[in-house]
Amino acid sequence: MPNDVFDTLLRLANEVSGHAYTPYSNRPVGVVGLLSDGTWVPGVRVENASFPLVIPALTAAYSAARCAARDDLIAVVQNRPFRESDPLFLSEALGFSWELAEPAKTPTPPTAESPLGKGAVLVQKGVDELPTPGNRLNIYLEAAPEADDGEMLRLAESVAQRAHIPESGFPVGCVVTAEDGSRIPGCNVEHADWTRGLCAERIALATARAYGHRSFRRIHLACSLEPNPASCGACRQVLFELAAGVPVVLARGNKPPKITTPEQLLPGGFRGDALRA
Repeated sequence: MPNDVFDTLLRLANEVSGHAYTPYSNRPVGVVGLLSDGTWVPGVRVENASFPLVIPALTAAYSAARCAARDDLIAVVQNRPFRESDPLFLSEALGFSWELAEPAKTPTPPTAESPLGKGAVLVQKGVDELPTPGNRLNIYLEAAPEADDGEMLRLAESVAQRAHIPESGFPVGCVVTAEDGSRIPGCNVEHADWTRGLCAERIALATARAYGHRSFRRIHLACSLEPNPASCGACRQVLFELAAGVPVVLARGNKPPKITTPEQLLPGGFRGDALRA
């Protein structure tokens, strides 16, 4: 495979890692996934004071692609070595085998901690040629700047239709409005290993971080199968840390939506200030 493709993806992964949220480890991780048409999707490590809720960069990138209705990842490059379990994660998620790959040569890495060819490349088995990386995947949703809560909840319901839910059949959609007005989607993406699936809220926030958004105006959440949806405990903890004070709007079917905040959803939430690096 042409090594210039890997060089480009590694450069992008290093750039993307600057958006990671890693106040506890101080080890920012960035991933770039290459889709079959050359479009690429970023993912970053998103940590949490509750360490088991950390979102790996690979999981974030894969989930963002799924929520954009793309399941055609063919290669992934990370600015740090992958874990040995990561090829299996993608193999089970996408239904075809993945392997750690070695580029034809090892270029001079941008940083000493980013040695391409040392376990930082994952490729779908059987793929002999990779397209030249082109544009970043456009995940943004279109909505009028003045869209009200009703319109935004309907948008969240449409995002729920993208959910990958082979285990539960329970679609949830989330829309995060960033400070600049961008609308970022999230839908629940399940995995055969239930511990590696993510809910809509966490995917939306992780995707927002990967795309460079760090502050938010409003979050909308909808589920057509649940007349009184509420974020699970894990999502409440992540919202509490990444979106403190941001209004969270919950769909209520034919009833008026409920507007709350992460602090109200999780009274006395764990901030973990003493754990920060």
